Amino acid sequence: MKRGPKPKGSVKIKWSPNFSYAIGLLTADGCLSKDGRHIDFTSVDKAQVLLFKKCLKIQTKIGKKSSGKGDLAYRVQFGDVLFYQFLMGIGLSPAKSKTLSSLHIPKKYFADFLRGYFDGDGCSFSFYDSIFEKSYRFYISFASASPKFINWLRKRLKETIGINGHVSSSRHVSYIQLRYAKKESLQICK
Repeated sequence: MKRGPKPKGSVKIKWSPNFSYAIGLLTADGCLSKDGRHIDFTSVDKAQVLLFKKCLKIQTKIGKKSSGKGDLAYRVQFGDVLFYQFLMGIGLSPAKSKTLSSLHIPKKYFADFLRGYFDGDGCSFSFYDSIFEKSYRFYISFASASPKFINWLRKRLKETIGINGHVSSSRHVSYIQLRYAKKESLQICK
């Protein structure tokens, strides 16, 4: 039996700041289908989907879909066997939400990956403490349903910039938070 042609990838697989940023976005808000070929990225922010496409230099059409809550979301889905295999090789997988663990991200591009992950599953917030009037609080946090991934992220941030953060979870939510207070948050922002 004759084999078919070798697959051609639509995504150029080469580490760069933009490529790493897109990997961070995919880690947060993307998914790999079980067919071994399709990659899906969904966001309620159309500008983020456009940026994702630009970072990977893909021409795929942006579709729309409704979330479970009825909110409009934007979606890019494309088939690329080589990119799919690459993503599996660095630690992503189908149905990754609770199984995600450590990822193989080059040290040189970790900050770009982190920025992408933050834009997907991170947040920052600030407030003045009600007890200490002049005490300004500022936090950066990352969320995931996978404790192993949050612990890996915390370890990488400790190794990279020497910050500890705090991991918290609640019975009332299905995710874990890695949170950094003011001084450590500012180090992440640099």
